[in-house]
Formats: sequence, C-alpha cells, structure tokens
Amino acid sequence: MLTITDLKKSFQEPGGERLPILDVRSFHLDPGEQVALVGRSGSGKTTLLHIIAGISTPDSGKVVVDGRDITRLPEPLRDRVRAEKIGYVFQTFNLLPGFTALENVMLGMSFTQGKKDEPRARNLLERVGLAHRLKHKPTTLSVGEQQRVAVARSLANRPKLLLADEPTASVDAKHQQQIIDLIRSTCREDGVSLLLVTHASEIASQFDRVDHLEDFNTQEANAR
Repeated sequence: MLTITDLKKSFQEPGGERLPILDVRSFHLDPGEQVALVGRSGSGKTTLLHIIAGISTPDSGKVVVDGRDITRLPEPLRDRVRAEKIGYVFQTFNLLPGFTALENVMLGMSFTQGKKDEPRARNLLERVGLAHRLKHKPTTLSVGEQQRVAVARSLANRPKLLLADEPTASVDAKHQQQIIDLIRSTCREDGVSLLLVTHASEIASQFDRVDHLEDFNTQEANAR
C-alpha cells in the first residue's frame, strides 16, 4: 500500500542554508496494516505524513501509494490521489467554519467520484459521541469535539490509507480510547492501512507494530 524509497527532505533557513529533516532509505506499509509511529518532537513525523499525503514534495526519492508514485505527479493529480485514496487527521483539524459537523464530514465525499453517504457520516459522528452535535458549526464545538469531527471526516470516504497525526492530542481522557477504537476498528472493517503518529505510550502499546522514526530516518540518527 505504501512504499518509501530514498526519501530526502530539507528546509531553507533564513540565512540560506538547508536544514535536513528526513533521510529515509526505505519504509513499507502493507495493505490493511496498522502502525504506530513515534519520535521526539520536531523529528519530522508531521513532515513525513505531509509528503506521504502529497501536501509537501520531497527533495528526492519515491513515495508509492497504492501503486502510484505521487512524487512524480503535478499538484492537481496529487490532490486527486489524496481525495480518493488517503484519509488525513490533521493536528489543526482544518474544519470549515461555515459548515456543520455533519457537513464537514460529508464535504470530503464530494471530492471523489463516489456519492455522498449521509448515513455513514452520521454513524461516524455518533461513534465518536457527537450524535447531539451534528448541526453545530466548529465555532460552537469544543477543541476536543472538533478533533472528533476531524477523525470522522478522515474515515468518511473509506480511504485506502489513513494518516493520523496525534489524533487524541486534543481529546480528553474519556474520549481518547474511543477515538483510537473507532480509527482502528473502521480501518480493519474497510481494509484501510493505518499510520498513526502518537507521543502516548499507552496508545502505541496497543499496536503490534511500533516504529521509531529515528530507527529508519538516517538524518535523525545522525543528529543525535
């Protein structure tokens, strides 16, 4: 489902120098596999997810998602692949303020060739405890509730690959396990590959495979 080969990414600093962030020789995620990715703050985990999703482009290397090297695609086609094949739970939620919780979840469905599935959207919101918030807009929702809407939205289209960037970071303890259970069970039901970034050891310990970024990011290893 996901294969990364010889991936490098750096950013330009104010003085003009390049700051290397990622140097990943290889990484692989099988169809339906679920992996927890851990690493220190600022180590490049979010940057890696952005590259996998086609939001950012690497300096070099290949990122193959469901048989397509997205690094070779122009931005419009990367957007199409992301809409059709990749679900993403952002740290910053990225909900549209003018739309209700239900409309935010359904909106992603409009970017693909499939039909909007309101019953599925409602079911996902109910499973994260938001059955009573379907018609509420983000400004009337708590931070934790917004995070739960974002999780539901990421699963709405039955993606091939789900990228989750600290999906419980803004959720209270009562709902953390609920979020993880929803993500993992839905991915299992739909055969979705899952790459979940977390700092929480109690969450990572639930995964059969836990990868530490410094173990396969040569740049991070050299920086230690």
